[in-house]
Amino acid sequence: MDTTKTIYLLDDDADIRELLVDYLTRNGLTVSSASNAEEFFALWRNAPADLVVLDIMLPGDDGFAVLRRLRQQSAVPAIFLSALDGSTDRIVGLELGADDYLGKPFEPRELLARIRTVLRRSSEATPSPPQGRLLHFGSWRLDTTARHLLTPDNVILPLSGAEFRLLCIFLERPQQVLSRDTLLALTQGRNAQPYDRSIDVLVSRLRNRLRDGGRYGTLIKTVRGEGYVLAADVRSEVLPAGGSRHTS
Repeated sequence: MDTTKTIYLLDDDADIRELLVDYLTRNGLTVSSASNAEEFFALWRNAPADLVVLDIMLPGDDGFAVLRRLRQQSAVPAIFLSALDGSTDRIVGLELGADDYLGKPFEPRELLARIRTVLRRSSEATPSPPQGRLLHFGSWRLDTTARHLLTPDNVILPLSGAEFRLLCIFLERPQQVLSRDTLLALTQGRNAQPYDRSIDVLVSRLRNRLRDGGRYGTLIKTVRGEGYVLAADVRSEVLPAGGSRHTS
């Protein structure tokens, strides 16, 4: 899998960049690096990557600012690096659409393992609806080919990989209460950790996308002591290439 994957690494420490580019390249990835936001987006404009690794503490625009800007145009998987010890950065990163977070110092092989996990999770691990469909729920639609939301007023909202996976899980199980443990297992598989509250952050992020009023929302409801439920019927609209629309 890794031989065809391109990684962009953003870190202002030249020694770390050299070490990681060498190590990841030797392990089958194509890696390009940047030391600041301007260099990173120059790489991105030339050709998007399959995954990005972003240091949080940078001169000028920090990693959070870079991901905010990137999320306006892409749902590419992202991993944050940070030398700061604490949960705040991890939560902020998840809220912005990061897929993982790794504290410094770390072993290069741990970063490689996390990159492989995120790539696998994005492309294989989570079942998703077949491409070429619009999934209608409430007044919203999910385009499963483009992986974006269409708002009630027909505005396109890009989704991060984690947001898309979670929404697909809800859309495949409408009206079914899903526990936190179930959602963690379905989104992260064997990498899920007991008592991990990141799923609550991800649900909150998805609710914000859906303008769903937090814990008292009408689309994704909190079931006290049990988990979450998509409280809407789902209708699938097939969009064959060059053909007419059919509903099922």
